[in-house]
Amino acid sequence: MNAPAPDPVWNITRGQLVLDRPLVMGIVNLTPDSFSDGGSFGSEREALVRCERLLAEGADILDLGAESTRPGSSGVNEREELARLMPVLRQAVRLGAPVSVDTSKTAVMQAALEVGADIINDVAALAAPGALLAVAQHGRCGVCLMHMHGEPRSMQASPMQGDAVPQVLEFFRDALRRVQGAGIAAERIVLDAGIGFGKTPVQNFALVARQRELLAAGRPLLVGFSRKSSLAHVIEQYTGTAAPPPAGRLGASVAAALLAAERGASIVRVHDVRATVQALAIWQAMRDVEELGEGEQA
Repeated sequence: MNAPAPDPVWNITRGQLVLDRPLVMGIVNLTPDSFSDGGSFGSEREALVRCERLLAEGADILDLGAESTRPGSSGVNEREELARLMPVLRQAVRLGAPVSVDTSKTAVMQAALEVGADIINDVAALAAPGALLAVAQHGRCGVCLMHMHGEPRSMQASPMQGDAVPQVLEFFRDALRRVQGAGIAAERIVLDAGIGFGKTPVQNFALVARQRELLAAGRPLLVGFSRKSSLAHVIEQYTGTAAPPPAGRLGASVAAALLAAERGASIVRVHDVRATVQALAIWQAMRDVEELGEGEQA
């Protein structure tokens, strides 16, 4: 009998994450204009309390972002992004858990890595001048490469056309060739289909429903569906009730995270860590019982 394949791994600055279960990445927005909780953690102290609370609730990874990439956002300059990020990051890396930095700017990546960031989470997949080299030269950090159609300011005005799944898969394969060609080992890379980034609601749901097709790229998947507008669209369409605001999409966000995990996602990026961790625990317990076999007991 053949031995089971080993669980995939994600190499990051402080070591290796074994992806034998779905990991929960907790979102820490350091922006005043995030679509969901912009301005809620405006001070350094408030942001650190948020980090500590998410870890207490079961987050495996913290994801700090200091520039909004919501549809219609115009971005911030490098100086402002660094001013928002660095005071919090310097302390967050001491909390004992992996810390990801959500940025597309090369200088921000370099500054974050210098103070111990574990992961660069880039919605532009290291496309900025110098970004690929900065991550390659670091030698240890993890990276998440995301697919985005267009750019944040206008991406929802002209979303993708046709079947998004094969287009995203082709992007993944091209991105992996480019990044590995620069010397970044495959074990340092995870992929993100970019739910909500220039896609229609139907395309967003297709990317999760057919997620196993995206696994053909050969690297673990990160899924970020938390509180996004496609969830509100579906709630309104299927229930006949008014579309809830971002903070009112808890049930839908948890359901989306579970569906992504069930279809093979290795990391789910969420605002509501406690609820997601609890739901994943129930899901995992059900899987464990099923694997015991009918009639057996733990």
